Amino acid sequence: MKGGCHCGAIRYQTRRAPSYSGFCHCRDCQRITGTGHCCYMIFDRSDVAATGSCRSYQTVAASGNITVRHFCDTCGSQIFGSGAPGDPRLTIYAGTLDDLSEFTPTEAIFTRSRPEWDRAAMALAECEALPD
Repeated sequence: MKGGCHCGAIRYQTRRAPSYSGFCHCRDCQRITGTGHCCYMIFDRSDVAATGSCRSYQTVAASGNITVRHFCDTCGSQIFGSGAPGDPRLTIYAGTLDDLSEFTPTEAIFTRSRPEWDRAAMALAECEALPD
């Protein structure tokens, strides 16, 4: 899998398929994405090669675990996530993939925080562009 940030300053490539992937409905992911969930994939850090410069910040999640968010220092796109420094796993956010068809969600987590409006998204009327 290949992908990168919005401006192209960060690029990555994976060496293997993710160990798992899905939708996370936790409040942290809702706030960072500005929507009802994030679409994530978990990899072994050693299976991801990246170029470009990331900035990061660390918070404590509702679970009490340390969460580190990594984003492009030029355009602000969130690219990676991880646990505490030294965590051997790395999250890649599916919206950053070059080929979105490579993302295959297998689970939804923290569904207790999922807003009702996020459940019904597939039942909405669709427009291929901005409506008139």
